[in-house]
This record gives sequence, structure tokens and C-alpha cells, in this order.
Amino acid sequence: MLAIIGGRGLTQLANLKITHRQVMRTPYGEPSCAFLFGTLNQHEVIFLARHGYGYTIPPHLVNYRANLWALREQGVMDVISVATVGGIRADLAPGTLVLPDQIMDYTHGRDSTYFDSRNISYSNIDFSQPYSQSMRGRILRSAALMEQPCLDGGVYAATQGPRLDSIAEVNRY
Repeated sequence: MLAIIGGRGLTQLANLKITHRQVMRTPYGEPSCAFLFGTLNQHEVIFLARHGYGYTIPPHLVNYRANLWALREQGVMDVISVATVGGIRADLAPGTLVLPDQIMDYTHGRDSTYFDSRNISYSNIDFSQPYSQSMRGRILRSAALMEQPCLDGGVYAATQGPRLDSIAEVNRY
């Protein structure tokens, strides 16, 4: 099953035919909001508003672990997460669709792993290709079929919101 996680600019899916809503509970607490189950273009999907409905949860307080745990419990294997971002490339106009292939995580003070105990077995996770290549290919093909311009490749730099970057932080690139 596919999950779509919407950010501040995507709090609902206009064409989602909702079949039911469900509040989830996890060992990590509750996700951001109730999951919306439905169909989108004949595909079963789950929609989750990352910041809650009405944008009530700031980025640094989103319970990312609960969100992903609950999605996995529902059998989700693929996730498309949409984010409203600030761009630093002058040649990309606001609203440009960019499909990143790398990530830089500058967040801090957030629970960022499920391996939070000394008495559990763990293994290192390869993060050299953080985004699914097969999912990226599907998105690029879909964008082309819809004649939707989409930049293939880029770096998503996650910063410690809700504040935006300073000029000095942007200029480091």
C-alpha cells in the first residue's frame, strides 16, 4: 500500500475518495492525526497530514517515529512525502517540483531512531541512497505522462524548524 504524507502546503488530497478514518496508537505514541484511508485514481492510499489537520504541530514536535510505525503496521511499503521548502537556486521558480535524490539532516533534539535502548540488537543502516530508486522512477514517469515538469535530483536539507534558514546558512552552499 502507498502512503502520502502531506506537509504544510498539502493538508488534504482533493481527489482522495475517503473510505474511512482511523486513529492509530503505537509504542511511540499517537501519529500526527487520524489516517485517511481511500482511493486515489483507483489506487489504495493512506493520507497523513504530518503537521496535523489545521497545521497544529510544528516541525520539531512531529512524532515521526509514531507516524512511520503506524504506517508500517498498516502494510505501507511505499511513502511519498510532500514538503514545502525554501529554495536556494535562483533558476528554480517558486512552485517548481523537485524530486530529491539526497538528504542532509540538520535537525537536532528529535527522536530519530527506533534503536533507543542499549539492550537490543541493531545493525547499521545504509543511507547512501536515502530515496527509493524504483519509487523515484515511478514518480518521474508519472510526471512525464502528466506533462508536469519535474527536476530529477536535488538535495533536501532538513533544518530545525519552525524557523527558516539564516542568510549565512543558505550561503554555505
